[in-house]
Amino acid sequence: MPNELILLVDDEPSIIELSRMYLERDGFRIETAADGESALEAVERHQPALVVLDVMLPKLDGFEVCRRLRTSQNDTAVLMLTARDEDIDKILGLELGADDYLTKPFNPRELVARVKAVLRRGEKKNSGGIKPIHIGDLTIDPARREARLSSRTLDLRTQEFDLLHALADHRGLVLSREQILQKAWGFDFYGQTRTVDVHVAHLRKKIDGSVVKIETVTGVGYKLVVTE
Repeated sequence: MPNELILLVDDEPSIIELSRMYLERDGFRIETAADGESALEAVERHQPALVVLDVMLPKLDGFEVCRRLRTSQNDTAVLMLTARDEDIDKILGLELGADDYLTKPFNPRELVARVKAVLRRGEKKNSGGIKPIHIGDLTIDPARREARLSSRTLDLRTQEFDLLHALADHRGLVLSREQILQKAWGFDFYGQTRTVDVHVAHLRKKIDGSVVKIETVTGVGYKLVVTE
């Protein structure tokens, strides 16, 4: 994780410099961009491990940058910065494929922690020696980072796979949203559990037709069950 390249995209120089200072202090390398078009060019040119992407940008806003990255099958991790503490901004960012979000103004130490958490999830792709999990018609292979429904490989993003894996590890047991955040995201989201609901909704669509279901336990959380 140290020495990974982070692309900071923001049109506020003070935020760029503060973020750069804290991230470089932790050993990250930094590139910057001040607008959406430059951000897309910088991703192509530098191939960063993660993009810290402000929503409010000149030329192209952060949502459009994220949408174009995902449409082009670019899976670079994206941490979005939203200017307002509004669910709609966060949900839209997650719907477009962002990996995490942080609301301005933010503590730069929290930014560093979020960056590390997202990158740590990506490192799980290299985890080997873990046996596949078979539940109903669903197979989850942690070593290959693949999930299959019968013979069909599911197209899961990093967070969707980690969510499914966490639920499968505790199949039949109810996990609270806070527990899911800790197990699947590896980070305390300070009560911002709406991200779990968004990813559960995505995952339910992708495993639709399976005998494996994600049940909502009202007032508590979610559990993975087989409906055969």
